[in-house]
Amino acid sequence: MNPVWLLMCSIGIVGSNSLVLSPIAADVAASFPARSAPDVMMASAVYGAGTALSALVLAPRADRIGLRRALFRALAILAAALALSALAPVLAVLVLAQALAGVAAGLALPAVYGLAAEVAPRGRESETLGKVLTGWTLSLVAGVSLSAVLADVLHWRAVFALLAAMSLLVLIALHRSALPEGAAGDGARISPLAALRIRGLAPILLAVAGYMMAFYGLYAFLGTHLTARLGLTTTVAGLAALSYGLGFGLIAPLDRLIDRHGAGRSAPLVFAALLCVYLGLALAAPSGLAILAVCLLWGGANHLGLNILVGQLTALSPARRATILGLYGAVSYGAMFLGTALFKPVFEASGFAATALLSALCLAPAVIGAAWRGRRALQPELSRATESGR
Repeated sequence: MNPVWLLMCSIGIVGSNSLVLSPIAADVAASFPARSAPDVMMASAVYGAGTALSALVLAPRADRIGLRRALFRALAILAAALALSALAPVLAVLVLAQALAGVAAGLALPAVYGLAAEVAPRGRESETLGKVLTGWTLSLVAGVSLSAVLADVLHWRAVFALLAAMSLLVLIALHRSALPEGAAGDGARISPLAALRIRGLAPILLAVAGYMMAFYGLYAFLGTHLTARLGLTTTVAGLAALSYGLGFGLIAPLDRLIDRHGAGRSAPLVFAALLCVYLGLALAAPSGLAILAVCLLWGGANHLGLNILVGQLTALSPARRATILGLYGAVSYGAMFLGTALFKPVFEASGFAATALLSALCLAPAVIGAAWRGRRALQPELSRATESGR
């Protein structure tokens, strides 16, 4: 299998599990007495916490054992966690299984993104990364959307059983692949706290925190809003994920523009556009059809933003990619945990529109920071242009 396709499929499996609970939360809750959809979404929050902890503790080891080997181990753990999720007799077991899945995801994602940088042709890093990120489209279109239909037609347990089977298939393909090991090679380790001293890392991670809290905090309650608040079916909630996924995938050809103009110049425009999308989702809250339309734009803007953030991180220190991307995973899924937990009372008290406005507020620091860094990056060029004009 083509290495890029293999990495894309790995993202698809991880992404499907991380996003699938939202549209089927009501169906899952119905299987557990005295439980509601928001209660089920706490499993998603625990998944995020498990991913954050794993990315912080386990991901740095991938620089020593090799990214390919780390991905193999992560997929094996993920397959077991998904099988346990399918068999969970009570909600507590589902929560435990999702915590284990989080441990796997925290190791898998840094390995995938690091390997994407390894296999990318020189000068086409963003384009290659964009293809790998299209795995999130697979997770939304083939994973989340079809899973919502599968939950309607069969049962929500069939969703996790299917994901477990897909994990095993990708695991077999990885075993037979020619992916590079991607190891640092010197056996040296660097702690996450020491890695924070790498120049340029802290401000990017701050942007990641706001970016991810805005997304996961809102996405966690998108399905519940469409089904419980607007009275639409689980299948319609799946269509929202489908719309988002299509937008995420269709925008991929524009990734080459990031290679051409640079992430620093592209970031302010992309993040500002994403903030406007969140405002649009707030306005669209009363209409399911309007939400489906704006979700298409949401997916496109999120794809470009994610490409920029991950691309900037992988370029900071090639020898410490797993450690840096582990910090990215820790921040991302720590933000997922906080977003799901903190946005819950806002959603329950004020509804989806207020939650979308809170997402826009969370993204504002990333917009301001990107604009400031972009301006600083342009200053030397402006100075040289001024001097040459003289």
